[in-house]
Amino acid sequence: MLIDLHAHSTASDGTDTPAQLMAAAAAAGLDVVAITDHDNTGGWQPALDARPDGLTVIRGAEFSTLARTDSWPVSVHLLGYLFDPEHAAIVTEQARLREERLQRGMAIVAKMVAAGIPITAEQVMAIANGAPVGRPHSGQALVAAGVVTSVDQAFGSYLSGRGPYYVPKADTDLPTAIAMIAAAGGVSVIAHPRGRGEYRALTFEYIKELADHGLGGLEVDHPDHSAAERAELRSIAERLGLLTTGSSDYHGTNKVLRLGQDHTDPEILARLVAASSGATPPVGPAGFDW
Repeated sequence: MLIDLHAHSTASDGTDTPAQLMAAAAAAGLDVVAITDHDNTGGWQPALDARPDGLTVIRGAEFSTLARTDSWPVSVHLLGYLFDPEHAAIVTEQARLREERLQRGMAIVAKMVAAGIPITAEQVMAIANGAPVGRPHSGQALVAAGVVTSVDQAFGSYLSGRGPYYVPKADTDLPTAIAMIAAAGGVSVIAHPRGRGEYRALTFEYIKELADHGLGGLEVDHPDHSAAERAELRSIAERLGLLTTGSSDYHGTNKVLRLGQDHTDPEILARLVAASSGATPPVGPAGFDW
C-alpha cells in the first residue's frame, strides 16, 4: 500500500488543481493521498468530487507557525490531519494567515518591482488565482518574465530567506497551533523538521515539550532529509512515542518532486486515524476498518 501524506494543489502553491492532484495520485499508484494546502481547506471538496475509485483521501492542511527560541523565532510548518474545518479557532486563524500571506506576498513583489525586476502585483495575483499568495507564485512570475528558469532557482536567489526581497510574516505560535488542531479533533505532525533550518529550534528538549502539549508526530521520510537526519528523527520519535510519517511534499511543477517518492507505513496511518476524533474521516477504500 502506497501512502503519501503531504501534497499541494492550486488551492495553495501547487500547480495541479485538486482534481488534477487526484488524477496524478492515481497515476502514481498511490492508495492514499493527503491534500495539505497551506493555511486553507479550499481544495478539499474539489478533490473529493474528483476522487478516483480506489483512492483514499486524507484531508489536511499545512499550518504556518513560529517556534520561539532564546534568540529568534524560527519558521516551522505543521501538518494538521482530519481536523474539523469549521472549528472556530481554525476558521479564524486560517483567515488571518491568508491575509498575512497576501500582505507579505505583495510586500515582496513591491520590493522586487522597486529594484527593477519585471514582474507586477497583478501578475502574481493572477497566478495565485484566489489561493493564498505565496512565494512560489512570485517564483512563477519570475520564470514567466525570464528572470530565472525555474521556481527552485527563484527560491535559491530572489526569494531566498536571506535575500534582499524577503519579508517575514506573523505566523501562529507553534504550541498554539498544536493545541488548536487537537481541539478541532485532528492530529498534528511537524513537516520536514530538518529540511529548512528548523533544527535551530527543534531540539530534542523542545520536541519533548511539544509532545507533552499534544504533538502527534514527525514527518521523518521527506525528500529534504538525509539518511542521517531520518535516523535521528526516527530515534527522537521512538523515544517520545510520536508517529513517524513520510511523504513527497508534492507541488506539481513548482518543485522537482514525485508523488509517493517518500511514503508512510500503513500501520502509522491507521494509528493516525485512530488518534483523531473522527470529525473529518478518510474518504475512500484504503483497506482499513476506519
